Amino acid sequence: MNRMYRVLVLLAVLFVSLLPCLAQEGPLENTQPKDITPEEIIKRFAAKEKEFKEAREQYTYRQDITVTVLDSTAGTSDNTGNDSKPQYREVFDVLFDDKGHRIENVVFAPQSTLERGGLSLDEGDIQDFRHRLPFVLTSDEIPEYNILYVGQQQEDELRCYVFDIAPKQIVGKKRYFQGRIWVDDHDFQIVKTYGQAVPEIRDTKKKGKEEHLYPKFTTWRQQIDGAYWFPVYTRADDTLHFNLSDIHIREIVKYEDYKRFGSSVKIIYKGEQSPKADEKDQKKPEQSTPPQK
Repeated sequence: MNRMYRVLVLLAVLFVSLLPCLAQEGPLENTQPKDITPEEIIKRFAAKEKEFKEAREQYTYRQDITVTVLDSTAGTSDNTGNDSKPQYREVFDVLFDDKGHRIENVVFAPQSTLERGGLSLDEGDIQDFRHRLPFVLTSDEIPEYNILYVGQQQEDELRCYVFDIAPKQIVGKKRYFQGRIWVDDHDFQIVKTYGQAVPEIRDTKKKGKEEHLYPKFTTWRQQIDGAYWFPVYTRADDTLHFNLSDIHIREIVKYEDYKRFGSSVKIIYKGEQSPKADEKDQKKPEQSTPPQK
C-alpha cells in the first residue's frame, strides 16, 4: 500500500508539473475587438502591468531554475563515463531583510556541468532568468516597442487579445523581449508570453568565440491572491545553432510559494485597497495558496 501511495503521489506531481504544457489553446481568430480599440487595450494592460510590477515587488517567492543540455554536436566530454545530462541548477528565495530591502537567498546551487555539453551561461542568461522570462511590459516601456494586434484566442477558460511585440531599436547593452503576448479580455493583464530575449550576438567570422544565443521560451501566469497574474512556470525547448555546434537545451523555471510581505505597503487593485495585514502579519509574510505548476 505504501508503495502504491508513493506511485500515485509521484504521478500526481508529474501531472501538475505538466499542466501548463497541457493548456487548451484555441485557434487564432483574426477578428477585431468589440467596443474597444487595440490602442485602448494596450493602454489598459500597460497600466495593469505597472501595477503588477509594483505589487510583485512586495511578494516573497521561490525561483527554481534548471537548464539541461539534451543533445550537442560540440563533442565535449568529462571522460568519466558519466551518462547524466549536462545541467545547471539554481534554487533561490526572493525575500526581504530586517530593513525591508529585497534580497536573494540561494538554497541550492550544485556545480554546473553544462560545459560537458559545450555550453556555458553568460550574464545575459542570468539576467534573463530574473527579468526577461517573467516578462513585464509597463506603460513606461511601451514607447520602446512596436506592438501589433493580431487577433483573439482562447487559452483554457480565458478569452485573450493577442499582440506581437518587438523593440523599435536596440539601445546600448540593454536587453529586450521579442515575441507574442496574450492579454485577458476581462482583467486586461498579460497571462502568457512566448518569444525570445534579444539581442543575440553572433560570430560572423565563424570562430565561435563571441556568440551569445538564447532559446525561445513560453511563460505562463496564474492569478495570485485573486488579483494579479504572476508568472508561475517558464519552459524553453530549443536548439541553439552556434557556428561550431548545435546544442539542444531545455530550460524549466518555476516560481513558487508567493506570499505577500506584511508591511505598510498599500496594494491597490481595481481602485480598492487590499485589506491591511494585522500586527502578526506585519512580522512575517502572509500565507497564500501555492500556485500550480
